[in-house]
Amino acid sequence: MAAFRGPKVWLWRWRRNPLRRRSDVLEAWIILAAWGFTLLGGAVTGLVTVRAVEDALARERAESHTVPARLIEDAPNAGAGEPAGRVVWTRVHWTAPDGTSCSGQVRVSAGTSADTPVLVWTDPDGRLVTRPPTVAVARLRACLIGVFVGGGLAAVPFAAGRSLRGRLERRRVDRWDEEWERIGPLWGRMTS
Repeated sequence: MAAFRGPKVWLWRWRRNPLRRRSDVLEAWIILAAWGFTLLGGAVTGLVTVRAVEDALARERAESHTVPARLIEDAPNAGAGEPAGRVVWTRVHWTAPDGTSCSGQVRVSAGTSADTPVLVWTDPDGRLVTRPPTVAVARLRACLIGVFVGGGLAAVPFAAGRSLRGRLERRRVDRWDEEWERIGPLWGRMTS
């Protein structure tokens, strides 16, 4: 059977009341601060993270470019039972912007013969890089990272607020126990 608690009163901890304790006011400020830092800190951190990741990915897109390359060796054929159109690693050769000869490994379709031209992604120094994400993929990646970072940071003040409230509640219960031990025996004498 549920006990009747009465109507909830908005901001009851700040109202003037002879039964209001200092711990009630402290708890109210802790709750307010924890929720404020949780919501505001999480949102701001998430938005700053989104912006930083988007900028980094845009810089990566701007600095990366394609360069023609040629396969040095034949790409291995797909084996029996393997799906057609399989992609394998093989060695390629290209020329860096400063004219030096470079080689590395890229993924190409299985069975591609040597000396076949392919396009590879390089950085300004001519080193191989992965293909940069498109604007839509970069935005999605930035938003997901922002949500995780913002949510992770928001968990800190929320958990701290919950912990402080738990300590206040334990202290309140301990004080109730002390008062009850002091007052409880007096009740038995009054009823006889």
